[in-house]
Amino acid sequence: MDLYISSFSFSLNDEEPKKLFSKIGNVPSAKKILDRMTGLSRVFGFVEINTEKAKAIGRLNDEMKDGNSISVAETRPRFY
Repeated sequence: MDLYISSFSFSLNDEEPKKLFSKIGNVPSAKKILDRMTGLSRVFGFVEINTEKAKAIGRLNDEMKDGNSISVAETRPRFY
């Protein structure tokens, strides 16, 4: 995934981030992360976007969505 999005609303589904980011470019996938134990949203997720990452971050970082200001950043490599 290309972008990390946090501060989602608990009620946000996988299609809403995809719809939001599709205004900027093609979005092959968007995934909201769920808690394994409860199945509830962890209020963050990832979006894969086929456009310039800086453009997407600049346009959507601090965007208001469902009363929350979402935060958008480039993903970092995972360390195990």
